[in-house]
Amino acid sequence: MLGGSLSQTAEFDPAFTKRLVDAARPIAKRWFRFEVLGLDSFPADGGALIVANHSGGMLTPDVLLYAAAFYDRFGYDRPLYTLGHDGMFAGPVASLMTRLGVIRASTSNAVEALRSGGVVLVFPGGIYDAYRPTLAENVVDFNGRTGYVRTAVAAGVPIVPAVSIGGQESQLFLTRGTWLAKRLGLNRFRSDILPLTWGIPFGFSVIMPPNLPLPTKIVTEVTEPIDLAARFGAEPDVADVDAHVRAVMQAALDRLANERRFPVLG
Repeated sequence: MLGGSLSQTAEFDPAFTKRLVDAARPIAKRWFRFEVLGLDSFPADGGALIVANHSGGMLTPDVLLYAAAFYDRFGYDRPLYTLGHDGMFAGPVASLMTRLGVIRASTSNAVEALRSGGVVLVFPGGIYDAYRPTLAENVVDFNGRTGYVRTAVAAGVPIVPAVSIGGQESQLFLTRGTWLAKRLGLNRFRSDILPLTWGIPFGFSVIMPPNLPLPTKIVTEVTEPIDLAARFGAEPDVADVDAHVRAVMQAALDRLANERRFPVLG
């Protein structure tokens, strides 16, 4: 992705972010009945890279749920930055995004934010993960993307794996449509999927129009931080770290799936 200005981190507006989170939290709490577990083990200070799965298609609630729980625990003096696709910074919404702590997804931006003592939230699987089929809803799949490992190594910060369950039950995800996207040459527009979903109120949807997410209960688990140098040495192998992070996440997601009694209801 294209790198953005390093000053994006300085544009974070704690007061503005608090107002938005305070306004959205009650709605999200009633609709998704969300729970965030495991923050007791989160590093008390300093930079950390949260690596998470992404769920819910276009209308993903992940960031709001993480932010609400994070700021409740650590306050707004400790920024939570989220890496976002270039498309999120088009036109007048760009300023809104950076005030909320959303920064362009690039290694340089992420490292700068982490070295400043900020916490960075990244979804390596991106929309590929967010549109995973319902039949594979509890599978961690980053589509081979490992840049997050190099980011953590370069910044010298721990990786904190986190997983959520429930978001992929917000509608029926039928296919990512990777074969059709390839046939249509959508890679020209930096997209490798053309997903088909079914939901309410529009029924079948190919990205647009976006259906209203069902009121599915979402549970998030933040796992123990991984000290890369302590576990993998001074020069960690990217593939080894990636395999370990995904294994930790898959084990946590499997536990949440085993505890879940009913779809949507939780």
